[in-house]
Amino acid sequence: MFKLKHLTIFLFLILGSHSTFSQLGFSHEIGVIVGPVQFRSDYGVRASEQTNIGNSGYGIGLIHYINFSYRADCNCYSTDTYFNDHFKLRSEISLNKTKLDFFGQWAEQQDNAGAVLRSHSGEANNFDIGMQLEYFPLSIRSFQGFAYRVAPFFSLGTHYTSYNPRAYRNEVRLNNPTTFPIDPRTGSPYWGWQEGSINPESGSTWSVVTSVGARYKLTPLSDLMIDLRWQYYFSDWIDGVNHQLDSNKHNDWLVWLNFGYIYYLD
Repeated sequence: MFKLKHLTIFLFLILGSHSTFSQLGFSHEIGVIVGPVQFRSDYGVRASEQTNIGNSGYGIGLIHYINFSYRADCNCYSTDTYFNDHFKLRSEISLNKTKLDFFGQWAEQQDNAGAVLRSHSGEANNFDIGMQLEYFPLSIRSFQGFAYRVAPFFSLGTHYTSYNPRAYRNEVRLNNPTTFPIDPRTGSPYWGWQEGSINPESGSTWSVVTSVGARYKLTPLSDLMIDLRWQYYFSDWIDGVNHQLDSNKHNDWLVWLNFGYIYYLD
């Protein structure tokens, strides 16, 4: 479960790194991001567009950048190196929320098994804090100087995730680990799900984040941004459900298309 001390430690690390870079003279940028999320979990059928579209939510976050190409202490460009002119360090605090239901052929069956699936729903609630290194193929200096208006980028990083899922059966919230309902014909849970396959307890894990996007130069001190993110969690309990079958080959993950506004502080 996410605790205040975890947030304190991570904020200390981030602020410490920012302080270090500030002493070196590098400039800062801040921004906000928001956009739709598709949460890929144990709800629904994998690779089903009906599932992916149905299990969609939203995300919102605050972001901070270290801009290595410009020095705030002298109001001038930094040493002209490839790293300084093509990389930025991004820190982020974000939230995402998605309501989850079972979709697809199994949930659409007009029998007891299909009704059982349709009676279950959930909700993924995640708090993220972490860092990504962004790579700009084009010159950051030239972009800041309006040599071109659009600057594509790629990023890779890690996030610490505190998850707080919710699970419901017939719209009644489940608060403890439980088993999928028993099939009276076989005496075992429907679909062969394992005991304890529903667990709405809070927890925390790490995740890897990668994205592709672009910035649009709006003014000398502001950019618009579009960013398509893929985030893979190192846990299969982010949504509170893990049927633990052999066919369950992947942990939970999401796709987030976010739009942002970024302001240059220095």
